[in-house]
Amino acid sequence: MNAIDRTPAGLLGSALAADPARPLVTFYDDATGERVELSVATFANWVAKTANYLQGDLAAEPGDRLALLLPAHWQTAVWLLACSSVGVVAEVGGDPAAADLVVSGPDTLEAARACSGERVALALRPLGGRFPQPPAGFADYAVEVPSQGDRFAPFAPVDPQAPALVVGDREFTGFQIGMTAVADADSVDMPGRPRILSGLPYDTWRGLSYGLYAPLAAGGSVVLCRHLEQLGADGIAAREAAEKVTFRAPDPRS
Repeated sequence: MNAIDRTPAGLLGSALAADPARPLVTFYDDATGERVELSVATFANWVAKTANYLQGDLAAEPGDRLALLLPAHWQTAVWLLACSSVGVVAEVGGDPAAADLVVSGPDTLEAARACSGERVALALRPLGGRFPQPPAGFADYAVEVPSQGDRFAPFAPVDPQAPALVVGDREFTGFQIGMTAVADADSVDMPGRPRILSGLPYDTWRGLSYGLYAPLAAGGSVVLCRHLEQLGADGIAAREAAEKVTFRAPDPRS
């Protein structure tokens, strides 16, 4: 497997070729009762549309820095893979004032206004719904992306050894994301084709690895849960059984 195949975009392409119908991301918001399940094909379609929007309408280029101000959410996972596809560096929780463009959830709009470049807002409503009233100074993701093309090809080749992700105090190339995710899975004896339950936030590498990159690299899937702590031990056990979970990410408090 070459360096390009180990990038998030390469791993997604391999998953799409192998089994497009299998689940990849199952998302729960336990504060609202929302549940969304995306197959590899559906997730890849969202990634393609978002990547087309990113390099087309937003004119983003390889090496540009994108401040990603979103929680652990299926749409955040889409943006991370779209950035990898275009060659844009996703800075999770990054400084909007220092970024070329910003993608914000509804709770970080004021901070996101510090970005002098393109600004995109996500309502994070069930089924990818729009803002009831679009925030001033932002493009509404749910309005702009559905009409984008279903297939993506980058305008410029993406270097797998170029910076691709910044989270916490760590920077990763696209190649390092895939290799580190594989190493993470091996280090905890993750089963083959794992079905991972994760309630970890996306603001650390561990959260991103368990909640997206490791299941993608291992040919598995993730049950990504926001506000999982609201379920309690019995509720979590019931979800594990219902979703046929084979591996649980560490408790975020550990």
